[in-house]
Amino acid sequence: MPALILLVIFSILPILVAFVISFTDMNLISLGDFSALNFVGLDNYIAVLKDPLFLKSVSNTVVYVVIGVPLVIACSLGTALLINFSQAKIFVAFRLIFYTPSITNVIAVAVIWSYLYNPQFGFFNYLLSFLHIPPIQWLQDPAIAKYSLIILAVWKAIGINMIIFLAALQGIPREYYEASELDGASRWQQLYKITIPLLKFALFFVTVTTLIGWLQFFEEPFIMTEGGPLNSTMSISLYIYNNGFKFSNFGFASAASFILFITIVVITLIQFRGQAKKDN
Repeated sequence: MPALILLVIFSILPILVAFVISFTDMNLISLGDFSALNFVGLDNYIAVLKDPLFLKSVSNTVVYVVIGVPLVIACSLGTALLINFSQAKIFVAFRLIFYTPSITNVIAVAVIWSYLYNPQFGFFNYLLSFLHIPPIQWLQDPAIAKYSLIILAVWKAIGINMIIFLAALQGIPREYYEASELDGASRWQQLYKITIPLLKFALFFVTVTTLIGWLQFFEEPFIMTEGGPLNSTMSISLYIYNNGFKFSNFGFASAASFILFITIVVITLIQFRGQAKKDN
């Protein structure tokens, strides 16, 4: 009962309140005087879907998801495999090394990466100078900025998924690998015939949670670029934040947040349906 009460107060109730607000024109004035609050029906939803900036944020978020999600899964799985199957003791320390970015304060991460991406004195451009490549405007070029944020976000997200994969890998019985070795199976055959199939539930969990996280991509563009340059890094979550907290257009922002919420629910249900069909 205490857990249920907390869930209702801090999760379900705010969702219901935000849903109601999405059908109103609530702003700072109506927040202080409810008599100025008006019911506008679906106008907020229609305005959001017609807003070019929202459509731009959707296209940017699609790029983040399409590139970022596979990269995070591949890098975290590859790292977990190397750490789990390597015999070198140094790989034990690598668990902490790769996990540390995921628990590091995002502000500290942003400060460090801002120096790395600095077009004049940054470390990345310093390395490129040895290859006689001109300096790259990592966060200033609209065509490059979103990919720079993806690199940062992938680096930061590897650790937590690596731990999940490590736990799943260590749960695979060693007898399977010993039996396959007696049958003459190579390491690659063991990977494709034993390891990957037995990781399907971990892969499914990581895919769902990673996809949800990238659909709500917010911290990196908010801190590093504020959606610029020319809105090239604007995500849906940052678009919602700007309308809600910068422009105090709470009804409009609530409508946008519920469009994102419904999108996440639909995509997640599709993933669960697809996993259920595979299991059957």
